[in-house]
Amino acid sequence: MPTPEKRKVLEIFAEGRKLYKLMRFEDAKAKFQEALAIDPSDGPSKVYVARCDHYKEDPPPEDWDGVFVMKTK
Repeated sequence: MPTPEKRKVLEIFAEGRKLYKLMRFEDAKAKFQEALAIDPSDGPSKVYVARCDHYKEDPPPEDWDGVFVMKTK
């Protein structure tokens, strides 16, 4: 059973994912950073902060399906 703190992180992360799928990367990044403020070790939030930064610099196509495609290792 997750702790109340972890449940809050999961809730905020889910909000961030919704914004991310809508290509609202700045708003999504803010949510992931909010989750990290509660749990700085939250790996998924760290990954999505980086993805938001990437897509702010190099936006996906209009028909984007929400999948992140790595172009380099």
